[in-house]
Amino acid sequence: MVATADTIRKSPALTSDLHKKLTEWRRHLHAHPELSLQEKATAAFVQEKLTELGIPFKAGIGGHGVVATLRRGSAEGRVGLRADMDALPITEDTGLAYASTTPGVMHACGHDGHTASLLGAAALLAADTNWSGTVDFIFQPAEEGFGGSRAMVAAGLFERFPMDRVFGFHNWPGLEAGTVAVHDGVVMASGGRITITIEGHAGHAGMPHLTRDPVMAAGHLIVALQTIVSRSVDPLDTAVLSLCTIDGGTAPNQIAGRVTIRGTLRYHRDGVKDTILDGIERTCAGIATSFGVKVTPEIVMGVGVVINTPAEADLARIAADKAQAPVRRDLAPSMAGEDFAFYLQKRPGAFVWIGNGPLRDGAELHGPRYDFNDAILPVASTWMAEVAKTALASN
Repeated sequence: MVATADTIRKSPALTSDLHKKLTEWRRHLHAHPELSLQEKATAAFVQEKLTELGIPFKAGIGGHGVVATLRRGSAEGRVGLRADMDALPITEDTGLAYASTTPGVMHACGHDGHTASLLGAAALLAADTNWSGTVDFIFQPAEEGFGGSRAMVAAGLFERFPMDRVFGFHNWPGLEAGTVAVHDGVVMASGGRITITIEGHAGHAGMPHLTRDPVMAAGHLIVALQTIVSRSVDPLDTAVLSLCTIDGGTAPNQIAGRVTIRGTLRYHRDGVKDTILDGIERTCAGIATSFGVKVTPEIVMGVGVVINTPAEADLARIAADKAQAPVRRDLAPSMAGEDFAFYLQKRPGAFVWIGNGPLRDGAELHGPRYDFNDAILPVASTWMAEVAKTALASN
């Protein structure tokens, strides 16, 4: 049976008292951020709140991962709901009363809000008797480029908790607060991290003819690499190659011996990856020949493309309707990445965006003035509870 908006009754309304509690929890997490692979206190906080809610859990899965489980009735269906817990190495500039107390670390992507929202969904489903089946609540570490989802799967996530489907969300600044964006197909990009080392021959800045200048080579390489997307990738495809840092030299009167360039590549279709990688290799080889330097590219591929499966995207929309949230299905995919992709390689599912409100300068994702909008906690928690119920009823 395919679920419709009339086949499932809504979860109990998220009360003002629960909203207040979730806000307090979210702000506590915001004030005490932890970097990827270091989420020990965050995981302990999650376990404490799950214990208060009377929900059993298993900890230490794939690092600091926590999975809680609720069962109702006799239905065999099983659904996973996921939130990420890690913060970023960014210095906060919000001036908020609950701003980060950890120097150089902040929740600049909203994982504090995602975690609080999933705790809210757990509270709603624990209080709701109008569903049958099993729901697993996945509190994931190390989403920000450190393979947290891969580690949890490698630790037996789907064997220990054999869920049939998995769902998650990301808050989205610039999208009207509380609006749920559901994509048909591609949601977010795949990509990799690029490190290019240029080794030349150092020497006196006044005698450049006795050197092999890696800084000059780096300048030409940066420009040349930008032609890969503009001239090698089909204009109807989507790709980004961004070179974000350059490091080399120690003195203004010495030509450096070594320069390192770092950046990222992103794409929505796997076939584009090969075009970009070939272009990087070819361009680096050409620059090396032209300037008499050694150019070594190293590319570490990261998460895959986040692609919603059709049936689960429809369930996500139905759940948004039941949460009485506006729905958008017309938004273009993002070039940002999300390691939720690794779950979707193993199980069908859907990943949605929930609007965080107007986009303000410096308050975009990964910005120093970003803050999760506590007003959307009821929508996020209710949507997660409803998508679990809707998916279970559709089995």
